[in-house]
Amino acid sequence: MNLHIVAATSSTPLISARNLSKSFGKLVAVDGIEFAVARGEAFGFLGPNGAGKTSTMRMIACVSPVTSGSLTIFGLDPATHGAEIRARLGVVPQEDTLDLELTVRENLQMYGRFFDLPWDEAARRADELLEFVQLHERAKDKVDQLSGGMKRRLSVARALINQPDLLLLDEPTTGLDPQARHLVWDRLYRLKQRGATIVLTTHYMDEAEQLCDRLVVMDKAKIAAVGTPRELIDEYSTREVVELRFPPDEQPNLDGVLKGVVERVEALPDRVLLYTADGDAATAAVHRQGLRPESALIRRGTLEDVFLRLTGRSLIE
Repeated sequence: MNLHIVAATSSTPLISARNLSKSFGKLVAVDGIEFAVARGEAFGFLGPNGAGKTSTMRMIACVSPVTSGSLTIFGLDPATHGAEIRARLGVVPQEDTLDLELTVRENLQMYGRFFDLPWDEAARRADELLEFVQLHERAKDKVDQLSGGMKRRLSVARALINQPDLLLLDEPTTGLDPQARHLVWDRLYRLKQRGATIVLTTHYMDEAEQLCDRLVVMDKAKIAAVGTPRELIDEYSTREVVELRFPPDEQPNLDGVLKGVVERVEALPDRVLLYTADGDAATAAVHRQGLRPESALIRRGTLEDVFLRLTGRSLIE
């Protein structure tokens, strides 16, 4: 497939935000954040619902005005060049906005007309994109006959019909089953490999790790940390994490008990997390203390642990 992708050819950020804020009356949705997105980069906003991710995306998409601070996209100010910026964007909103009465192919063709594409050119691009998102066999079906995962892939295809310089995705796989999520991830990864610039929001740690070159962790309208997934995990978590589960009435207080064996103990309502460089050694130390958890799982540190360390709560509550 011959998708048009703008390669990373400039050191000038594609998006630049300084002290960016968004308020709705007395409610501060975004509070003085700063970030920059380079050409060809996959950049993510990770955080729980209500953190300010969608409000930030709506400002980037030029559908919600900036309250204060500065924001430029393609070096342009959304307040004065909104239409010009929007013409170069591909947007996948949080909720699918497909026309259920049209066929799969017609959804793409009709959307192409919003960008003044000739009908024949829109049809050609529609066929290419349906092949890309693996929906070519459903081209003549009505959209309301599609599964949730298929609708999401069609939304991604529709966002690419104008061959955008920047692709924005707000919670691209929320509500999808694991197989459908992985199919969407695969299509986005292929776009990333071709040099696409992608900005996405998510509250799925594995999605952020899979797709993002860099990301910011947002909480309560602010940016708590920024870096590559690996940098964030190295700074705020440990190489391994031991998850211990005890009977509800027997969860022990391990503060100080494992001093020198683990770096940190985090007690959650349903389990205890031990942060350590050596999960096997930590598990053995637990047993030497005479503690008998119902289960013990050793896993690697993740972005979920980063968020827990930064905010004191999990991503999905």
